[in-house]
Order: sequence, then C-alpha cells, then structure tokens
Amino acid sequence: MEVELVDVTLTHPNGQRALDRLSLAIRGGERVAIIGPSGAGKTSILRLIGTAIRPTAGTLRLANADPWRLPRAALRRLRSRIGTIHQAPPLPPRQRLVTTVLAGRLGQWPLWRALASLVYPADIAGAEAALARVDLADRLFDRCDRLSGGQLQRVGVARTLYQAPDLLLADEPVSALDPQLATRVVGELNRDAQARGATLIASLHAVDLALGSFPRVIGIRAGAVAFDRPPAGITDAMLTELYASESPRPPTQDEQPLELPETGPRAARQPLCR
Repeated sequence: MEVELVDVTLTHPNGQRALDRLSLAIRGGERVAIIGPSGAGKTSILRLIGTAIRPTAGTLRLANADPWRLPRAALRRLRSRIGTIHQAPPLPPRQRLVTTVLAGRLGQWPLWRALASLVYPADIAGAEAALARVDLADRLFDRCDRLSGGQLQRVGVARTLYQAPDLLLADEPVSALDPQLATRVVGELNRDAQARGATLIASLHAVDLALGSFPRVIGIRAGAVAFDRPPAGITDAMLTELYASESPRPPTQDEQPLELPETGPRAARQPLCR
C-alpha cells in the first residue's frame, strides 16, 4: 500500500504541535524504520497513517486515496487492510491467546464467522502457526493475564502477522524484549512484509536495530524529517545531531527500556519471561 503525507501538520487540543509541515512518500512494499528522540512525533506519524487521528492541516493519502474523504464503508475496508502493532498492545486480560490472535482477521471475516470464533476458535492451526513465529506456540490456550509484558508484545506481533495486512505499522514493537529476541521478531516482520509485498513502517528506539534491519531509515526531530536515507548514508554526526536533546549519543539496542519484574501475587505464580 502506498503512503503519502504532504505538508502534514498535527496540533493537539492543548495547542502542542506534534508534526510541522511534514512530507514523505513511501512506495508499496517498502520497509521503513522511523527513529528519533522521545517526543519527536514518531507515534503521531503512525497514528495518522493508521487513520486513528486526522491531520490538522495537509494531506494524507493511502493507496492513492484520501481516507477522510472516503464513504464510511470504504474507510472501514481500508482500515481492515492496515495492521498496527502497539508498544503496549490492548489485549483483553482474560482472553486466551488463540482467540486474541484470530481477532486479527475480524475485520475481514463476515459477522457470523467472527461471532462463532468467539465461541469456538475458527482457525486454531493458523493461530498456532502465527504464535510459533514469535516463539509462543506452547502458550496457545493460555490467558493473556498469565503473560509478561514482553510476551504480550509478541502476541500483538503474532496477531498482526495472522491478519496479513497490506500496510503494517509497528510502534516500538520490541521495546520489552531482550536484544536477541528483538532482532528475531523484527526480522520476522521484515520477512513477512517482503514475502507478501506488504508495506512495513516501524518506529524503533534502538538505532542499531533500525540500521541493521531496514533498507530505508527516516530520522524525525521536532515533528519534521531530519534525514531520509539508506543506512549506509547515515553518519554518526547525523545521529548525534538527531538525538542532541535526548542524550550525548543515540541509544543502542542494549539500552532499550525493559519492563521491571512484577511484585505481588502474580509475580509469585509466574516468572518474568520474554
């Protein structure tokens, strides 16, 4: 799916400007990483592209159409072609993983099948295969509230892989994973997008992971594009300038924020497992 933003500005209700006349174009099938300091506007870009929010000014085009000018039914069909992986995926705590993963295709199924799947999972083998891609196949019938934060992130990834969207948006999808597992999951997202010809746009905190996994990297600073290049064309000086307001050097993969061990009764009955 093609993505184009032309002079897009986003101003929050409190008057804070998140994006400032930002323009970029992403061809169908491209795999792009977005990096930048906290508060730069990375999540805002993904929310705009995912049609979760409307731009204050400027134009957004998805698949050569302005989503906000589409009829309601057409907008609903467009959204069913977009899959979003959240940093903290909103998963029902008491729901079993098999049902959670199958929910990835609810927007593509007829109503009767979606309702029937809530009673008895419609595609157990498909859900198990998706979970296997993130090393969670053995937890197929566990409830979400039995998992750690890192495991829940991987369930969110599995759900979107099962959805098989034309446009895959990933907002810090591996922030709670250790470096080795993060590299594997990001690699799986890249392989899936490349195999299906889908567009992948991922916001990442770990600069080395972005540079080592994506053929195109966009640096965002203060709501605008600081650079848009292949990894080989990005210098240490450019990264230092990009993160100047956050730290003396860009974060590495090993410095991703990890969740802290839980305390209380829940911690006693399960180990922290990523």
